[in-house]
Amino acid sequence: MKVPLGAKFGKSHVRSSGMGKKFLLILFACFCFAQPRVALYAQVETEPCPRPSEGSLVAEPEDLRSQNGALKVELAVRDSRQSDGSTRYCYIDEKGAESPTLRVKPGDLVILTLKNDLTDFRAGAAENGQQHMDREMEGNAKACTSGLMTSLSTNLHFHGLTIPPVCHQDDVLKTAIGPGDPPFEYRFRIPENEPPGLYWYHPHIHGFTKVQVLGGASGALIVEGIERADQAVAGLPERVLIIRDQDLLNPNAPPAKWEPVVPKMLVDRDGDAANNGTGYGKPAKDLSINFVPAPYPDYRPAVIEMKPEEQQLWRVLNASGITYLNLQLLYGQTPQPLGLVAIDGVPLNQNGLARDFVDWQSHLGIPPGARVEFIVKGPPSGVSGLLVTKTVDTGPSGENDPNRAIATVVPSNHASEPSSQLSAASSRLPPPRLPWLGSIAPVRTRRLYFSEKLVNPTDPTSATEFYLTVDGQTPQMFDPKSGLPNIIAKQGTVEDWIIENRSAELHAFHIHQLHFLLLDYLGRPVNEPFLRDTVNVPYYNGRTLTYPSIRMRMDFRDPNTVGDFLYHCHLLEHEDGGMMGLIRVEP
Repeated sequence: MKVPLGAKFGKSHVRSSGMGKKFLLILFACFCFAQPRVALYAQVETEPCPRPSEGSLVAEPEDLRSQNGALKVELAVRDSRQSDGSTRYCYIDEKGAESPTLRVKPGDLVILTLKNDLTDFRAGAAENGQQHMDREMEGNAKACTSGLMTSLSTNLHFHGLTIPPVCHQDDVLKTAIGPGDPPFEYRFRIPENEPPGLYWYHPHIHGFTKVQVLGGASGALIVEGIERADQAVAGLPERVLIIRDQDLLNPNAPPAKWEPVVPKMLVDRDGDAANNGTGYGKPAKDLSINFVPAPYPDYRPAVIEMKPEEQQLWRVLNASGITYLNLQLLYGQTPQPLGLVAIDGVPLNQNGLARDFVDWQSHLGIPPGARVEFIVKGPPSGVSGLLVTKTVDTGPSGENDPNRAIATVVPSNHASEPSSQLSAASSRLPPPRLPWLGSIAPVRTRRLYFSEKLVNPTDPTSATEFYLTVDGQTPQMFDPKSGLPNIIAKQGTVEDWIIENRSAELHAFHIHQLHFLLLDYLGRPVNEPFLRDTVNVPYYNGRTLTYPSIRMRMDFRDPNTVGDFLYHCHLLEHEDGGMMGLIRVEP
Protein backbone atom coordinates (compact mmCIF):
# COMPACT_ATOMS: atom_id res chain seq x y z
CA MET A 1 0.00 0.00 0.00
CA LYS A 2 1.29 3.45 -0.87
CA VAL A 3 -0.18 6.01 1.50
CA PRO A 4 -0.18 9.53 0.02
CA LEU A 5 2.28 11.73 1.86
CA GLY A 6 -0.37 14.30 2.67
CA ALA A 7 -2.72 11.69 4.07
CA LYS A 8 -0.89 10.55 7.18
CA PHE A 9 -2.96 12.60 9.58
CA GLY A 10 -5.11 9.99 11.30
CA LYS A 11 -8.29 8.01 10.78
CA SER A 12 -10.07 10.86 8.98
CA HIS A 13 -7.08 12.27 7.20
CA VAL A 14 -8.17 15.47 5.47
CA ARG A 15 -11.48 17.15 4.88
CA SER A 16 -12.14 19.39 1.89
CA SER A 17 -15.24 20.56 0.10
CA GLY A 18 -16.56 22.98 -2.45
CA MET A 19 -16.97 25.44 0.39
CA GLY A 20 -13.32 24.93 1.28
CA LYS A 21 -12.27 25.78 -2.28
CA LYS A 22 -14.53 28.84 -2.23
CA PHE A 23 -12.90 30.00 1.02
CA LEU A 24 -9.42 29.68 -0.46
CA LEU A 25 -10.45 31.42 -3.68
CA ILE A 26 -11.83 34.36 -1.73
CA LEU A 27 -8.48 34.71 0.00
CA PHE A 28 -6.80 34.32 -3.37
CA ALA A 29 -8.85 37.15 -4.86
CA CYS A 30 -8.35 39.43 -1.87
CA PHE A 31 -4.60 39.20 -1.50
CA CYS A 32 -2.91 38.17 -4.75
CA PHE A 33 -2.32 41.67 -6.03
CA ALA A 34 -0.89 44.99 -4.92
CA GLN A 35 1.31 43.46 -2.25
CA PRO A 36 4.39 45.27 -0.92
CA ARG A 37 7.63 44.35 -2.66
CA VAL A 38 9.86 44.79 0.37
CA ALA A 39 9.90 43.22 3.81
CA LEU A 40 8.55 45.83 6.22
CA TYR A 41 9.50 45.56 9.85
CA ALA A 42 7.00 46.83 12.37
CA GLN A 43 9.56 47.32 15.15
CA VAL A 44 12.17 49.92 15.78
CA GLU A 45 15.85 49.05 15.56
CA THR A 46 16.05 48.49 19.30
CA GLU A 47 13.72 45.47 19.13
CA PRO A 48 15.90 42.45 20.05
CA CYS A 49 13.84 40.06 17.89
CA PRO A 50 12.53 42.12 14.95
CA ARG A 51 9.80 40.60 12.77
CA PRO A 52 8.28 41.62 9.42
CA SER A 53 4.74 42.93 9.04
CA GLU A 54 1.72 41.08 7.69
CA GLY A 55 1.66 40.89 3.90
CA SER A 56 5.42 41.43 3.57
CA LEU A 57 7.63 39.88 0.95
CA VAL A 58 9.10 36.61 2.21
CA ALA A 59 12.80 37.24 2.78
CA GLU A 60 15.25 34.35 2.92
CA PRO A 61 17.27 33.66 6.06
CA GLU A 62 20.89 34.69 5.87
CA ASP A 63 23.17 31.89 4.64
CA LEU A 64 26.25 31.04 6.74
CA ARG A 65 28.45 28.69 4.72
CA SER A 66 31.35 26.54 5.79
CA GLN A 67 34.77 27.48 4.44
CA ASN A 68 37.81 25.25 4.13
CA GLY A 69 36.06 22.38 5.88
CA ALA A 70 34.71 24.33 8.85
CA LEU A 71 31.73 26.46 9.83
CA LYS A 72 32.32 28.90 12.66
CA VAL A 73 29.22 30.63 14.03
CA GLU A 74 28.49 32.87 17.00
CA LEU A 75 24.85 32.94 18.07
CA ALA A 76 23.07 34.70 20.91
CA VAL A 77 19.61 33.58 22.01
CA ARG A 78 17.46 36.53 23.06
CA ASP A 79 13.92 37.21 24.19
CA SER A 80 11.71 40.26 23.92
CA ARG A 81 8.53 41.11 25.81
CA GLN A 82 5.69 42.38 23.59
CA SER A 83 2.90 44.80 24.43
CA ASP A 84 0.30 41.99 24.37
CA GLY A 85 2.23 40.09 27.05
CA SER A 86 3.74 37.51 24.69
CA THR A 87 7.47 36.84 24.47
CA ARG A 88 9.51 36.53 21.32
CA TYR A 89 12.66 34.42 21.13
CA CYS A 90 15.34 34.59 18.47
CA TYR A 91 18.84 33.57 17.47
CA ILE A 92 21.04 36.47 16.35
CA ASP A 93 24.48 35.94 14.81
CA GLU A 94 27.50 38.21 15.23
CA LYS A 95 26.44 40.30 12.21
CA GLY A 96 22.88 40.77 13.41
CA ALA A 97 21.18 38.19 11.17
CA GLU A 98 18.18 36.45 12.72
CA SER A 99 17.92 32.63 12.59
CA PRO A 100 20.59 32.19 9.90
CA THR A 101 20.65 29.06 7.76
CA LEU A 102 23.74 26.98 8.55
CA ARG A 103 25.13 25.39 5.37
CA VAL A 104 27.67 22.60 5.72
CA LYS A 105 29.15 19.75 3.73
CA PRO A 106 29.66 16.14 4.84
CA GLY A 107 32.88 15.96 6.85
CA ASP A 108 32.80 19.63 7.89
CA LEU A 109 33.66 20.69 11.42
CA VAL A 110 31.01 22.88 13.05
CA ILE A 111 32.10 25.26 15.81
CA LEU A 112 29.05 27.08 17.12
CA THR A 113 29.25 29.39 20.13
CA LEU A 114 25.94 30.02 21.90
CA LYS A 115 25.49 32.91 24.33
CA ASN A 116 22.41 32.93 26.55
CA ASP A 117 21.06 36.49 26.62
CA LEU A 118 17.59 35.58 27.92
CA THR A 119 15.89 37.97 30.34
CA ASP A 120 13.28 37.18 32.97
CA PHE A 121 10.42 39.65 32.46
CA ARG A 122 8.51 38.78 35.60
CA ALA A 123 7.96 41.51 38.17
CA GLY A 124 11.07 41.93 40.30
CA ALA A 125 13.06 39.55 38.15
CA ALA A 126 15.74 42.09 37.29
CA GLU A 127 16.72 42.41 40.93
CA ASN A 128 15.87 39.01 42.33
CA GLY A 129 15.31 36.39 39.63
CA GLN A 130 18.55 36.95 37.79
CA GLN A 131 20.59 36.96 40.96
CA HIS A 132 18.87 33.75 42.05
CA MET A 133 19.64 32.17 38.70
CA ASP A 134 23.27 33.26 38.90
CA ARG A 135 23.59 31.72 42.37
CA GLU A 136 22.04 28.49 41.13
CA MET A 137 24.39 28.33 38.18
CA GLU A 138 27.40 28.92 40.44
CA GLY A 139 26.48 25.69 42.18
CA ASN A 140 27.02 23.74 38.96
CA ALA A 141 30.49 22.93 37.76
CA LYS A 142 29.75 23.36 34.07
CA ALA A 143 26.81 23.76 31.72
CA CYS A 144 27.52 20.19 30.57
CA THR A 145 26.39 18.74 33.86
CA SER A 146 24.01 21.33 35.29
CA GLY A 147 20.77 19.82 33.98
CA LEU A 148 19.09 22.99 35.25
CA MET A 149 15.89 23.10 33.21
CA THR A 150 14.32 26.51 33.85
CA SER A 151 12.54 29.16 31.80
CA LEU A 152 15.88 30.98 31.43
CA SER A 153 17.96 27.93 30.52
CA THR A 154 18.71 27.01 26.94
CA ASN A 155 20.65 24.58 24.79
CA LEU A 156 20.60 23.35 21.19
CA HIS A 157 19.33 20.20 19.51
CA PHE A 158 20.46 19.56 15.93
CA HIS A 159 17.32 17.83 14.74
CA GLY A 160 17.94 14.95 12.35
CA LEU A 161 21.74 14.89 12.42
CA THR A 162 23.43 11.59 13.29
CA ILE A 163 25.96 13.06 15.70
CA PRO A 164 26.84 11.71 19.16
CA PRO A 165 24.45 12.56 22.05
CA VAL A 166 27.26 13.96 24.22
CA CYS A 167 28.02 17.38 25.61
CA HIS A 168 29.24 19.97 23.10
CA GLN A 169 27.59 17.92 20.34
CA ASP A 170 23.92 16.92 20.71
CA ASP A 171 23.21 16.27 24.38
CA VAL A 172 19.95 17.77 25.67
CA LEU A 173 19.59 15.71 28.85
CA LYS A 174 22.17 17.47 31.02
CA THR A 175 23.41 20.41 28.97
CA ALA A 176 21.73 23.60 30.18
CA ILE A 177 23.23 27.05 29.56
CA GLY A 178 22.17 29.81 31.94
CA PRO A 179 22.15 33.57 31.38
CA GLY A 180 25.07 33.92 33.76
CA ASP A 181 27.23 31.43 31.85
CA PRO A 182 30.05 32.29 29.46
CA PRO A 183 29.45 31.50 25.77
CA PHE A 184 29.07 27.76 25.30
CA GLU A 185 30.86 26.01 22.46
CA TYR A 186 29.25 23.30 20.34
CA ARG A 187 31.88 21.44 18.33
CA PHE A 188 31.02 18.48 16.13
CA ARG A 189 31.75 17.03 12.72
CA ILE A 190 29.10 16.39 10.09
CA PRO A 191 29.39 12.66 9.32
CA GLU A 192 30.81 11.84 5.90
CA ASN A 193 27.74 9.70 5.22
CA GLU A 194 25.15 12.24 6.44
CA PRO A 195 22.43 12.41 3.76
CA PRO A 196 22.29 15.79 2.00
CA GLY A 197 19.15 17.71 2.86
CA LEU A 198 17.29 19.95 5.30
CA TYR A 199 17.81 19.69 9.08
CA TRP A 200 17.26 22.29 11.80
CA TYR A 201 18.34 23.59 15.20
CA HIS A 202 16.19 24.58 18.18
CA PRO A 203 16.29 24.61 22.01
CA HIS A 204 15.43 21.42 23.90
CA ILE A 205 15.03 22.40 27.56
CA HIS A 206 12.60 19.93 29.13
CA GLY A 207 9.45 21.67 30.32
CA PHE A 208 10.23 24.92 28.46
CA THR A 209 10.87 23.90 24.85
CA LYS A 210 7.38 24.88 23.69
CA VAL A 211 7.53 28.49 24.84
CA GLN A 212 10.95 29.10 23.25
CA VAL A 213 10.08 27.44 19.92
CA LEU A 214 6.64 29.10 19.77
CA GLY A 215 8.45 32.38 20.33
CA GLY A 216 10.59 31.82 17.23
CA ALA A 217 13.77 30.10 18.45
CA SER A 218 14.58 27.92 15.44
CA GLY A 219 16.66 27.90 12.28
CA ALA A 220 17.52 25.71 9.31
CA LEU A 221 20.64 23.62 8.79
CA ILE A 222 21.41 22.27 5.31
CA VAL A 223 23.83 19.50 4.47
CA GLU A 224 24.84 20.40 0.93
CA GLY A 225 24.89 18.05 -2.03
CA ILE A 226 21.27 17.03 -2.71
CA GLU A 227 21.92 17.50 -6.44
CA ARG A 228 24.55 14.76 -6.15
CA ALA A 229 21.85 12.43 -4.84
CA ASP A 230 19.02 13.46 -7.17
CA GLN A 231 19.88 14.86 -10.59
CA ALA A 232 16.33 16.21 -11.02
CA VAL A 233 17.20 19.22 -8.84
CA ALA A 234 20.58 20.00 -10.43
CA GLY A 235 20.92 23.67 -11.30
CA LEU A 236 17.70 24.76 -9.59
CA PRO A 237 17.46 27.88 -7.44
CA GLU A 238 16.58 26.84 -3.90
CA ARG A 239 14.37 28.60 -1.39
CA VAL A 240 14.34 27.94 2.38
CA LEU A 241 10.88 28.40 3.91
CA ILE A 242 10.40 28.01 7.66
CA ILE A 243 6.80 27.81 8.83
CA ARG A 244 6.41 28.54 12.52
CA ASP A 245 3.40 28.83 14.78
CA GLN A 246 2.80 31.32 17.58
CA ASP A 247 0.09 32.35 20.02
CA LEU A 248 -2.85 34.08 18.33
CA LEU A 249 -2.27 37.77 17.65
CA ASN A 250 -6.05 38.38 17.65
CA PRO A 251 -7.45 35.78 20.07
CA ASN A 252 -10.73 37.60 20.67
CA ALA A 253 -11.53 38.42 17.05
CA PRO A 254 -14.65 36.90 15.47
CA PRO A 255 -14.16 34.70 12.41
CA ALA A 256 -13.80 36.40 9.03
CA LYS A 257 -17.09 37.11 7.25
CA TRP A 258 -16.28 34.78 4.36
CA GLU A 259 -15.95 31.76 6.66
CA PRO A 260 -18.96 29.45 7.00
CA VAL A 261 -20.72 29.37 10.35
CA VAL A 262 -19.14 26.74 12.59
CA PRO A 263 -20.29 25.18 15.86
CA LYS A 264 -19.51 27.02 19.06
CA MET A 265 -15.77 27.19 19.49
CA LEU A 266 -14.49 24.91 22.23
CA VAL A 267 -11.25 25.44 24.12
CA ASP A 268 -9.02 22.57 25.19
CA ARG A 269 -7.33 22.21 28.57
CA ASP A 270 -4.29 24.11 27.31
CA GLY A 271 -6.41 27.10 26.39
CA ASP A 272 -6.15 26.51 22.62
CA ALA A 273 -9.03 26.24 20.16
CA ALA A 274 -10.07 22.59 20.09
CA ASN A 275 -10.59 20.62 16.89
CA ASN A 276 -14.18 21.20 15.74
CA GLY A 277 -14.10 18.84 12.77
CA THR A 278 -15.26 21.41 10.20
CA GLY A 279 -12.02 22.70 8.74
CA TYR A 280 -12.84 26.27 9.80
CA GLY A 281 -13.05 28.43 12.89
CA LYS A 282 -10.40 29.83 15.18
CA PRO A 283 -7.05 27.98 14.90
CA ALA A 284 -5.10 26.90 17.94
CA LYS A 285 -2.12 28.95 16.78
CA ASP A 286 -1.26 31.51 14.13
CA LEU A 287 1.27 30.69 11.42
CA SER A 288 4.15 32.64 9.90
CA ILE A 289 6.47 31.95 6.98
CA ASN A 290 10.05 33.14 7.45
CA PHE A 291 8.59 35.21 10.30
CA VAL A 292 5.99 36.98 8.10
CA PRO A 293 2.73 36.37 10.03
CA ALA A 294 -0.57 35.35 8.41
CA PRO A 295 -2.79 35.70 11.48
CA TYR A 296 -6.39 34.80 12.25
CA PRO A 297 -9.04 35.85 11.30
CA ASP A 298 -8.19 37.35 7.88
CA TYR A 299 -5.05 35.27 7.17
CA ARG A 300 -3.50 38.04 5.11
CA PRO A 301 -0.78 36.05 3.34
CA ALA A 302 2.87 36.81 2.88
CA VAL A 303 4.23 37.33 -0.65
CA ILE A 304 6.61 35.05 -2.55
CA GLU A 305 7.84 36.41 -5.89
CA MET A 306 9.05 34.09 -8.65
CA LYS A 307 9.95 34.53 -12.26
CA PRO A 308 7.06 33.24 -14.40
CA GLU A 309 7.12 29.44 -14.75
CA GLU A 310 10.56 29.17 -13.17
CA GLN A 311 11.34 25.88 -11.44
CA GLN A 312 12.74 26.06 -7.91
CA LEU A 313 13.56 23.65 -5.11
CA TRP A 314 11.59 24.60 -2.01
CA ARG A 315 13.00 23.37 1.27
CA VAL A 316 10.19 23.62 3.82
CA LEU A 317 10.59 23.15 7.57
CA ASN A 318 7.62 22.85 9.92
CA ALA A 319 9.17 24.48 12.99
CA SER A 320 5.79 24.67 14.72
CA GLY A 321 5.31 23.78 18.34
CA ILE A 322 1.93 22.08 17.86
CA THR A 323 0.60 22.77 14.34
CA TYR A 324 0.35 20.12 11.62
CA LEU A 325 0.67 21.30 8.03
CA ASN A 326 -1.00 19.96 4.91
CA LEU A 327 0.50 22.13 2.18
CA GLN A 328 -1.03 22.72 -1.21
CA LEU A 329 -0.16 25.22 -3.95
CA LEU A 330 -3.14 26.55 -5.90
CA TYR A 331 -3.06 28.39 -9.22
CA GLY A 332 -6.66 29.45 -9.65
CA GLN A 333 -8.69 26.47 -8.49
CA THR A 334 -6.06 23.96 -9.59
CA PRO A 335 -3.68 22.24 -7.15
CA GLN A 336 -0.17 22.28 -8.58
CA PRO A 337 2.11 19.24 -8.71
CA LEU A 338 4.77 19.24 -5.98
CA GLY A 339 7.81 17.17 -6.93
CA LEU A 340 8.93 15.59 -3.66
CA VAL A 341 12.63 14.65 -3.58
CA ALA A 342 13.48 14.45 0.14
CA ILE A 343 11.84 13.98 3.55
CA ASP A 344 13.43 14.82 6.90
CA GLY A 345 16.80 15.52 5.29
CA VAL A 346 17.05 12.25 3.34
CA PRO A 347 16.67 12.03 -0.47
CA LEU A 348 13.90 9.62 -1.46
CA ASN A 349 16.12 7.74 -3.92
CA GLN A 350 18.65 6.47 -1.35
CA ASN A 351 17.41 2.91 -1.90
CA GLY A 352 18.59 2.53 -5.48
CA LEU A 353 15.74 4.43 -7.16
CA ALA A 354 16.45 6.39 -10.35
CA ARG A 355 18.99 9.15 -10.05
CA ASP A 356 16.38 11.66 -11.21
CA PHE A 357 13.52 10.22 -9.10
CA VAL A 358 10.69 12.60 -8.21
CA ASP A 359 7.48 11.68 -6.35
CA TRP A 360 4.77 14.03 -7.64
CA GLN A 361 2.10 14.87 -5.07
CA SER A 362 -0.87 17.25 -4.94
CA HIS A 363 -0.39 18.07 -1.24
CA LEU A 364 2.20 17.31 1.42
CA GLY A 365 1.59 16.53 5.08
CA ILE A 366 4.28 17.82 7.44
CA PRO A 367 4.10 17.00 11.16
CA PRO A 368 5.69 19.42 13.65
CA GLY A 369 9.47 19.04 13.35
CA ALA A 370 9.41 17.39 9.90
CA ARG A 371 10.82 18.71 6.62
CA VAL A 372 9.99 18.26 2.94
CA GLU A 373 11.99 19.30 -0.12
CA PHE A 374 10.15 19.54 -3.42
CA ILE A 375 10.23 21.03 -6.91
CA VAL A 376 7.69 23.74 -7.77
CA LYS A 377 7.02 25.63 -10.98
CA GLY A 378 6.14 29.30 -10.74
CA PRO A 379 2.82 30.61 -12.05
CA PRO A 380 2.62 31.96 -15.60
CA SER A 381 2.49 35.71 -16.17
CA GLY A 382 -0.76 37.24 -14.99
CA VAL A 383 -1.68 34.33 -12.71
CA SER A 384 -1.01 34.47 -8.98
CA GLY A 385 -0.85 31.42 -6.77
CA LEU A 386 -1.74 30.71 -3.19
CA LEU A 387 0.21 28.52 -0.77
CA VAL A 388 -2.27 27.11 1.75
CA THR A 389 -2.43 24.55 4.49
CA LYS A 390 -5.59 22.45 4.37
CA THR A 391 -7.38 21.34 7.49
CA VAL A 392 -5.90 18.51 9.51
CA ASP A 393 -8.06 16.21 11.63
CA THR A 394 -6.14 16.06 14.90
CA GLY A 395 -8.79 14.03 16.74
CA PRO A 396 -11.50 14.88 19.29
CA SER A 397 -8.88 15.92 21.84
CA GLY A 398 -6.62 17.72 19.37
CA GLU A 399 -6.18 21.38 18.51
CA ASN A 400 -7.92 23.08 15.59
CA ASP A 401 -5.83 23.21 12.39
CA PRO A 402 -8.24 24.76 9.85
CA ASN A 403 -7.95 25.73 6.17
CA ARG A 404 -5.91 28.91 5.81
CA ALA A 405 -3.66 30.82 3.47
CA ILE A 406 0.05 31.27 4.16
CA ALA A 407 1.49 33.08 1.12
CA THR A 408 0.60 34.33 -2.33
CA VAL A 409 2.98 33.35 -5.14
CA VAL A 410 3.28 36.27 -7.55
CA PRO A 411 4.95 35.97 -10.98
CA SER A 412 7.30 38.86 -11.76
CA ASN A 413 9.98 39.27 -14.38
CA HIS A 414 11.79 41.42 -11.84
CA ALA A 415 11.70 38.85 -9.03
CA SER A 416 15.02 38.44 -7.29
CA GLU A 417 16.63 35.05 -7.64
CA PRO A 418 16.96 33.04 -4.41
CA SER A 419 20.31 33.55 -2.75
CA SER A 420 21.39 29.96 -3.34
CA GLN A 421 21.41 27.80 -6.46
CA LEU A 422 22.31 24.13 -6.75
CA SER A 423 25.22 23.08 -8.91
CA ALA A 424 24.25 22.07 -12.45
CA ALA A 425 26.92 19.39 -12.72
CA SER A 426 28.14 17.33 -9.78
CA SER A 427 29.68 13.96 -9.16
CA ARG A 428 27.26 11.34 -7.92
CA LEU A 429 27.17 10.51 -4.23
CA PRO A 430 28.85 7.22 -3.40
CA PRO A 431 26.39 4.42 -2.59
CA PRO A 432 25.49 3.94 1.09
CA ARG A 433 28.15 1.90 2.87
CA LEU A 434 25.57 -0.09 4.83
CA PRO A 435 22.92 -2.40 3.34
CA TRP A 436 19.44 -0.92 2.92
CA LEU A 437 17.65 -0.81 6.27
CA GLY A 438 14.60 -2.62 4.94
CA SER A 439 16.70 -5.66 4.00
CA ILE A 440 18.06 -6.19 7.54
CA ALA A 441 16.28 -8.59 9.87
CA PRO A 442 15.41 -6.98 13.22
CA VAL A 443 16.88 -8.52 16.37
CA ARG A 444 13.65 -7.84 18.29
CA THR A 445 10.25 -6.15 18.15
CA ARG A 446 9.22 -3.66 20.82
CA ARG A 447 5.80 -2.18 21.51
CA LEU A 448 5.21 1.34 22.82
CA TYR A 449 2.10 3.44 23.19
CA PHE A 450 0.97 7.04 23.57
CA SER A 451 -1.60 7.74 26.29
CA GLU A 452 -2.97 10.66 28.30
CA LYS A 453 -4.65 11.03 31.70
CA LEU A 454 -6.43 13.85 33.48
CA VAL A 455 -4.83 14.84 36.77
CA ASN A 456 -8.34 14.88 38.22
CA PRO A 457 -10.47 12.32 36.35
CA THR A 458 -13.67 13.89 37.71
CA ASP A 459 -12.77 17.35 36.35
CA PRO A 460 -12.58 17.49 32.52
CA THR A 461 -10.91 20.91 32.72
CA SER A 462 -7.99 19.69 34.86
CA ALA A 463 -4.46 19.41 33.51
CA THR A 464 -3.34 16.47 31.40
CA GLU A 465 -0.44 14.12 32.01
CA PHE A 466 1.17 12.78 28.84
CA TYR A 467 2.90 9.39 28.54
CA LEU A 468 4.93 7.46 26.00
CA THR A 469 5.27 4.00 27.50
CA VAL A 470 7.12 0.81 26.63
CA ASP A 471 4.62 -2.04 26.76
CA GLY A 472 4.95 -3.79 30.13
CA GLN A 473 6.23 -0.70 31.95
CA THR A 474 4.11 1.58 34.12
CA PRO A 475 3.05 4.83 32.42
CA GLN A 476 5.07 7.68 33.88
CA MET A 477 5.77 11.23 32.81
CA PHE A 478 9.38 11.60 31.70
CA ASP A 479 11.78 12.71 34.42
CA PRO A 480 15.06 14.08 33.01
CA LYS A 481 16.72 13.70 36.41
CA SER A 482 16.10 9.96 36.58
CA GLY A 483 18.85 8.88 34.19
CA LEU A 484 17.25 5.42 33.92
CA PRO A 485 16.70 4.29 30.33
CA ASN A 486 13.31 3.01 29.23
CA ILE A 487 14.96 1.05 26.42
CA ILE A 488 18.45 -0.44 26.07
CA ALA A 489 19.65 -1.35 22.58
CA LYS A 490 22.95 -2.47 21.09
CA GLN A 491 24.87 -0.49 18.51
CA GLY A 492 25.11 -2.46 15.28
CA THR A 493 21.58 -3.86 15.54
CA VAL A 494 18.24 -3.15 13.91
CA GLU A 495 14.88 -3.30 15.75
CA ASP A 496 11.20 -3.05 14.85
CA TRP A 497 9.07 -0.75 16.97
CA ILE A 498 5.27 -0.85 16.96
CA ILE A 499 3.76 2.33 18.37
CA GLU A 500 0.08 2.51 19.34
CA ASN A 501 -1.97 5.60 20.04
CA ARG A 502 -4.38 5.01 22.92
CA SER A 503 -5.45 8.66 23.08
CA ALA A 504 -8.07 10.63 21.15
CA GLU A 505 -5.41 13.01 19.82
CA LEU A 506 -2.99 12.81 16.91
CA HIS A 507 0.67 12.48 17.96
CA ALA A 508 3.93 12.92 16.04
CA PHE A 509 6.66 10.43 16.99
CA HIS A 510 10.28 11.62 16.75
CA ILE A 511 13.57 10.06 17.81
CA HIS A 512 16.95 11.77 18.10
CA GLN A 513 20.23 10.66 16.45
CA LEU A 514 18.77 8.41 13.72
CA HIS A 515 16.25 7.89 10.93
CA PHE A 516 13.80 5.00 10.60
CA LEU A 517 11.82 3.19 7.93
CA LEU A 518 8.01 3.17 8.11
CA LEU A 519 6.80 -0.39 7.45
CA ASP A 520 3.11 -0.49 8.42
CA TYR A 521 0.48 2.20 8.86
CA LEU A 522 -2.81 1.33 10.58
CA GLY A 523 -1.84 -2.33 10.34
CA ARG A 524 -1.28 -2.33 6.58
CA PRO A 525 2.13 -2.54 4.83
CA VAL A 526 3.24 0.67 3.11
CA ASN A 527 5.38 0.98 0.02
CA GLU A 528 7.63 3.84 1.06
CA PRO A 529 11.30 2.91 0.63
CA PHE A 530 12.69 6.05 2.23
CA LEU A 531 13.66 7.22 5.70
CA ARG A 532 12.19 9.66 8.20
CA ASP A 533 12.83 10.99 11.70
CA THR A 534 9.25 12.14 12.45
CA VAL A 535 5.91 10.46 11.67
CA ASN A 536 2.26 10.76 12.72
CA VAL A 537 0.52 8.11 14.80
CA PRO A 538 -3.27 8.18 14.14
CA TYR A 539 -5.63 8.89 17.03
CA TYR A 540 -8.00 6.40 18.66
CA ASN A 541 -11.65 7.07 17.89
CA GLY A 542 -13.01 4.96 20.77
CA ARG A 543 -14.86 2.57 18.47
CA THR A 544 -12.35 0.21 16.86
CA LEU A 545 -11.44 -3.10 18.48
CA THR A 546 -7.72 -2.31 18.32
CA TYR A 547 -5.72 0.84 18.83
CA PRO A 548 -4.30 2.50 15.70
CA SER A 549 -0.60 1.83 15.27
CA ILE A 550 2.43 2.17 13.04
CA ARG A 551 5.45 -0.13 12.66
CA MET A 552 8.96 1.21 12.09
CA ARG A 553 12.40 -0.27 11.56
CA MET A 554 14.90 1.47 13.82
CA ASP A 555 18.55 1.73 12.78
CA PHE A 556 21.20 1.52 15.52
CA ARG A 557 24.05 0.51 13.22
CA ASP A 558 25.86 3.86 13.18
CA PRO A 559 28.48 4.25 15.97
CA ASN A 560 27.25 7.83 16.45
CA THR A 561 24.05 6.46 18.00
CA VAL A 562 25.95 5.17 21.04
CA GLY A 563 24.84 6.92 24.23
CA ASP A 564 21.69 8.18 25.93
CA PHE A 565 19.15 10.10 23.87
CA LEU A 566 15.44 10.79 23.58
CA TYR A 567 12.33 9.76 21.69
CA HIS A 568 9.11 11.73 22.15
CA CYS A 569 6.03 13.30 20.69
CA HIS A 570 7.04 16.40 18.72
CA LEU A 571 4.00 18.37 19.80
CA LEU A 572 5.99 20.38 22.26
CA GLU A 573 3.32 20.77 24.92
CA HIS A 574 3.16 16.97 24.97
CA GLU A 575 6.95 16.66 25.06
CA ASP A 576 7.22 19.22 27.87
CA GLY A 577 4.31 17.49 29.63
CA GLY A 578 6.11 14.14 29.88
CA MET A 579 5.42 12.30 26.59
CA MET A 580 9.03 11.21 26.21
CA GLY A 581 11.35 8.30 26.84
CA LEU A 582 15.07 7.66 27.19
CA ILE A 583 16.97 5.10 25.12
CA ARG A 584 20.49 3.92 25.86
CA VAL A 585 22.44 2.47 22.94
CA GLU A 586 25.41 0.51 24.23
CA PRO A 587 28.59 -0.11 22.23
